[in-house]
Amino acid sequence: MKLLVFAHTPPPHHGQSYMVQLMLEGFGGDVRKNPHRAPHPLGIECYHVNARFSRGLADIGEMQAGKILLIVWFCLQAIWVRFRYGVENFYYVPAPGKRIALWRDWLVMFLCRPFFKNVILHWHAAGLAKWLESEVTMPYRALTWRCFRPVNLSLVLSHYNFADAEKLLSHRIRIVSNGIPDPCPDFDTVGRLHRRQRFNDRCKIFTGEFSGEPITVKLLYLAHCTREKGLFAAIDGVIAANRELAERKLPMKLKFTVAGHFVTYAEREEFNGLRQDPWVADMVEHVGFVSGERKHQLLREADLFLFPTRYHGENQPVNLIEAMAFGLPIVTTRWRSLPELLPPNYPGLVNRQDGAEIAAVILKVLATKSGEHAREHFLTHFTLERHLACLADAIRSVES
Repeated sequence: MKLLVFAHTPPPHHGQSYMVQLMLEGFGGDVRKNPHRAPHPLGIECYHVNARFSRGLADIGEMQAGKILLIVWFCLQAIWVRFRYGVENFYYVPAPGKRIALWRDWLVMFLCRPFFKNVILHWHAAGLAKWLESEVTMPYRALTWRCFRPVNLSLVLSHYNFADAEKLLSHRIRIVSNGIPDPCPDFDTVGRLHRRQRFNDRCKIFTGEFSGEPITVKLLYLAHCTREKGLFAAIDGVIAANRELAERKLPMKLKFTVAGHFVTYAEREEFNGLRQDPWVADMVEHVGFVSGERKHQLLREADLFLFPTRYHGENQPVNLIEAMAFGLPIVTTRWRSLPELLPPNYPGLVNRQDGAEIAAVILKVLATKSGEHAREHFLTHFTLERHLACLADAIRSVES
């Protein structure tokens, strides 16, 4: 099956671009770069138009005159591939609820939709349906519907996503969870013992049985450094939790490591302003953007992953899947698809970006979760092999 992949790969680096990269690599890459290769076992032949509209995180979703020319150029490439190689299936990642991003989708669909037999939408972001109903007028809803229809297949990451796919009257909807290469293959020989030892020490502290030197518990935030993603709420929660530990005179303190880029200058300055307080500076550090072995080291050393996001397009973030792969207990928000990502009745969910609530849940999870079950949840639901097999099966169903 031939598939025109109209989506960008890193840079800029975020969950959506990373998952597109994994999909392309998993299906054998752009066939034009290796035209004599053997047929891929998953039965998908990709033709990639790297539709990169933004140079960096700051200009994602922003209006720029040059982007209109880029959209037209990428669409012309897609149409050329359609007739040059006989590709009838158009794969696209629709925008979340944001006007400028939606205008881009309108133009892409207006130019490309008439030339392709099948349209496949992969909903990496969530919330478009609710946004169309509550934030914009009827002409926006009508034009979105007319530009996209008919949608032959919608790939969604969760049941929450169904509303987005149904809004565009998708003929078929298939749930395909994200999946990543196992970043911690030595967990059973090294990671599991480390998690148990750290958890046993925490349990003894909370029950009053610990008699050694005070311990430092490491919390990790790994995402774009924005208020919407939960950075400042996380800091408030760590401060409140440390105060409670001090008031209870428990031999434990929390150290919070923030990894990621700041998107805006104002939020960077606000963060630096908080760290002017020596007490805050001692418990909160920023290590910038990390990748590869440095990122894996932070995940191995951490005791808890803290991500109280309320990002408007949050769906199934890769950072939480990575945290589970490393057997990390998680504290995140009861927001959009996130509860479906975690095991049933998981206790590490907060309702709001509220420092006091976050602090209480941090201490609860530290006292009750070692993280080992998170690792098992990853192996069952979020491996790359499972993801690619399900994705290929869903895509092939369009031509069945």
